[in-house]
Formats: sequence, structure tokens, C-alpha cells
Amino acid sequence: MQTVHSLDPLRRAVDALRARGSLAFVPTMGALHEGHLTLVREAKVRADHVAVSIFVNPLQFGAGEDLDAYPRQLERDSALLEAEGVDVLWAPTVDVMYPVGFASNISVSGVSEGFCGASRPGHFDGVATVVCKLFNQVRPDFALFGAKDWQQLAVIRRMARDLDLTLPMADNIIGVETVREADGLAMSSRNAYLTPEQRAQAATLPAAMKTAIAAMEANESVAGVLARLEATLLSGGFSAIDYARLADADSLAPLNARGDGPMRLLVAARIGKARLIDNMAVQPQ
Repeated sequence: MQTVHSLDPLRRAVDALRARGSLAFVPTMGALHEGHLTLVREAKVRADHVAVSIFVNPLQFGAGEDLDAYPRQLERDSALLEAEGVDVLWAPTVDVMYPVGFASNISVSGVSEGFCGASRPGHFDGVATVVCKLFNQVRPDFALFGAKDWQQLAVIRRMARDLDLTLPMADNIIGVETVREADGLAMSSRNAYLTPEQRAQAATLPAAMKTAIAAMEANESVAGVLARLEATLLSGGFSAIDYARLADADSLAPLNARGDGPMRLLVAARIGKARLIDNMAVQPQ
């Protein structure tokens, strides 16, 4: 595996790979877990070569968020990626990504405005800006993201369509289903913030979501189901619920009743020092 930290060697490396076949790309912020490695394995199925980035993007962290505390484990992560057969690891510094005088910003309206966008102002501007830069730097045929952050996936696809990105095209931005622990909790680097007691309580989240989905699919009132979901989380150890909503899977428009198209139940809740997000599909009428 070739590890590069600046643009010129990155471009030489990916040009050489593209000359020998297709290229898939997995952007990450590091602190890799089985969810990330699942993306890498899926990338290897879809393309001849795989590039991975590790970059903790300051633009997507707001004031008072965990930028400084976010785990940085480049040596460990590099060993994991090499074992998976990754061809190139792109690990730029902040100065390389955002040189002196950097003044551009990509804002994707609509899909970025509710849910995490409402509670984390500017977050998805930072996501869209860095992902657009990464796509331009790596120029992959495919890009793979975990479906755990459904809103992020929607924002990136919308950006790719709106800006006529050709590498990758929006249809080649692949969402890979959430990888979960044995008790159902979605894998996340932020799970490391939880104490053992909080980690046990956190399993309430996927369990309560599955119960809520079963109730909605049995045609119970969506409003009533969501109210019970929030109450279950608060009584199960969570300190606050940022949101618990049913939404159209593509536009993320909130739904007050189950419709006839693809839908997701999206939840963000706080426990201890962690803000956990999750989403699951809901079957249409």
C-alpha cells in the first residue's frame, strides 16, 4: 500500500491505478472499525483498485464539538487498510486540504437543512466541501459511504448531481448498509466515548427503533409511535433526543403517515459524551 500526504504524489498514484483499471474510493476520518472495513471490502468487489482517505475534517465540526478529542490512529488504521489490500492511502494534513487563503464553500440546500443539519449548523457545508475536494483529488469511478449517516449520503448524492460530477457520478456513490454490533448498535468511532454502563444502555436505540418500525408497519399512528420511541430512549439511559422522525428516503421530507415510497426512520440521541445516530428502512403501505 502506498501512503501519500500531498497532492502531487497522490495524483501520480491514482493516475497509475486508473491506467490499469477502475478505482473505488472510501473517504473516512480514521479510527477505523469493522464498518469502514466492510466499505473497503465492498469497494474491492466493485473495482480493480481501492483508495482510502483518512482526514479529520475541521469544517464539519461546530463550536464545542469533539474535533480535538476525535480519535486519530493513523499507524493502526494504516495497518488495517494494508491488510485489506488497499492500494493507496490518502492522508493529507489540514494545511494541504485547506491552504492559506482557502475561501470556498459548498452548501447543499434542502436535504441538508433538517435532522442533523438543524442541530449542527454548517456541518453539511463542511461535509460537501471536503467530499467535493476529495472526489476531485482522487477522481474515483465509485465512492462508498456507510448508510448509517443517511442524511450525509443524500447530501453527497445531491451535490454530485447538482455540480455534474463525472468521477464519480451520483449513481456511483454507493451507500453500504450499516454494520452493527452483536446487540444491534450501529458501529461508530464515537461509541468509544461510552462508559461500559452507557454502552449497554445504548443498545436501547436499535431495539426501540425496530419496535417503532413494527408498530408503524402495523398501521399505528406515526406520531404516537415516535412519542413512545422517544420515551423509551429517555427511560433507557439517553439524556436527550435531537430528533426521531419518519422521512422520505430520497428527499428527507418528514412524513406524518406511512407512504407508498421508500422511507427511513431517522434518530439522533445523546448518551454520556456521545451523540449517536441511526436510521432504518420502513416498508411502504
